[in-house]
Amino acid sequence: MTRTWRITTVTDAARARIALARLAAVSGLPAVERARLASTVSGRLRQCLTKGGTWLLTLDTSRSTAGTARLHAVLTPPADAGADGEPPWEVTVSWPEAGGASAVGSVPADPAGPADPPALAEALLGADEDTAVVLDKLAEQEELVAFHREELHQTNQGVLALHAELDAAGRAQREAFAAERAARTEAENARHRLTFLADASAVLTASLNHEEIVRRLPELLVPTYARDVDVWLFDDEDDPRGPTSHPAAAVRAVRTGRPQYAADHPGGLPGVDDHPPSALSPTRPLLCVPLLTRRAPLGVLTLSPPGERWDPDDAVMLIELARRAGIALDNARRFEHNRDIAETLQRALLTELPATPGLSLAARYLPATHGLNIGGDWYDAFRQPDGSLITVIGDVTGHGLHAAVMMSQLRTALRAYAVDGGSPGRLLTRLHRFLHHLQPDLYATAVIARLHPDEPTLTWAAAGHPPPVLRLPDGRVRTLDAKPGAMLGIPLRQDIADHTERLEPGSTLALYTDGLVERRAQGIDPGIERLAAALGSFGSRELEADLEGSADRILRPLLSDSERDDDVCLLLCHLHDRSIPGALRPSGGHRGAEQGHE
Repeated sequence: MTRTWRITTVTDAARARIALARLAAVSGLPAVERARLASTVSGRLRQCLTKGGTWLLTLDTSRSTAGTARLHAVLTPPADAGADGEPPWEVTVSWPEAGGASAVGSVPADPAGPADPPALAEALLGADEDTAVVLDKLAEQEELVAFHREELHQTNQGVLALHAELDAAGRAQREAFAAERAARTEAENARHRLTFLADASAVLTASLNHEEIVRRLPELLVPTYARDVDVWLFDDEDDPRGPTSHPAAAVRAVRTGRPQYAADHPGGLPGVDDHPPSALSPTRPLLCVPLLTRRAPLGVLTLSPPGERWDPDDAVMLIELARRAGIALDNARRFEHNRDIAETLQRALLTELPATPGLSLAARYLPATHGLNIGGDWYDAFRQPDGSLITVIGDVTGHGLHAAVMMSQLRTALRAYAVDGGSPGRLLTRLHRFLHHLQPDLYATAVIARLHPDEPTLTWAAAGHPPPVLRLPDGRVRTLDAKPGAMLGIPLRQDIADHTERLEPGSTLALYTDGLVERRAQGIDPGIERLAAALGSFGSRELEADLEGSADRILRPLLSDSERDDDVCLLLCHLHDRSIPGALRPSGGHRGAEQGHE
């Protein structure tokens, strides 16, 4: 439907604007859009009235089949203005047709007649201007609301992105915490393994007895690292390639020198060869580790796991422990071998004490019970060409085979020097020169005492050795602590002096080494006092009758509180008292390590 108005005056413009508003309302145009359309057309009409002339306002309404209503307004300038080239002004508004849109096409009548006052028309158009201002403000607010809506949308997107980042950071943090806990657990397990390995190594290397090492291995490993432990040691005559009751994996471990794993499933252990289960133990896995040494394998350590299988790190630790156990066993066996040689040599060199009229002799030698128990302690007794009896006791520094060999050389040299005669001091001086020339880095201590049954004089000399102890016939005990010479073999020229002491019948002289009297916590002086007290507790008749038994009874209290980490020598010389029946009976002999104090 089309309708046209001629616009010449304000009243014409007001009537056209009212008709436009009513038509838009009847057509169902939304109120805001209706107000904007009316405000826009009113503004154009006021511009037309300013320019003057007769303008034509054409309104055309239509409806599409899609249910959309359309309002088209055209404002045509006067004919002379059109000739100047001013184009018509037009505006089109479309909107979805509502239920009351059936009125589109019916144009309402003019709202006012010719009698409408111009003031009313001016007010109407001014109201449209105010409406336009309000609508502009409303448009600004709509733009502001749209801007804030977009900001809110962007903020929401940022919040969502932040939540996503926080969630990812939380997952990363949880993963980092889990990795840290796993690393801490692994480090703690590694620390436990290293601590166990260090403690177990200290236990194994603390002993020089291979049987004790074999006994301690199961105690260390069961039940934490193994359910069962078997240690197979073979001697030189054992042939691991021959028939054996041990698992085949153990035999292969000896042949190849590599650890072997025998089970019905692969072990996956580093440095270990996998094999089928053992016929001797088909239901349990076996780890067979060779006990290697520098020369040849000593045997095999065979273990079964405490659970289903071993952790690879535990297996590596067990292999390292087996290596250290092999070294400890090898050291123990080498120590035992050297100890046996030294002990055999020491026993072979123990002097058979001579039988001398008017004198009784008793000697004791006890090896140490800890460590390399053969040292350089020695004693000797022999007669000089003039009938005098030389008694000597000494101590070579160090332990083991070397000390025993040097002791034998000193003993032989002393006997050779004594053939030419000479006092104890002279003999020690020559022995000092001999030792310094033979072994400049080896030292020794010694005491030499010379007695003669027919002479009431004791001559003695000492070189860095504990002083002799003399029991007088009346039971009193004296320590012969005259100034001794320096140790034998030190880089010092010395002439060792002789000392003399009157020796009455019934007197007993005790020569000894420091292992008998010295204690780490007390020193040597309290031990010498205890020896003097023990010797003084005997009666003359008891010493005269049984000097051998007296030697045992002296050792018993002196060694009862000692761990005996050094060997011990004791030599007793008793001058017979002819007033006691049987005193003229000579006696002599010795008891070595195999017959010593119990």
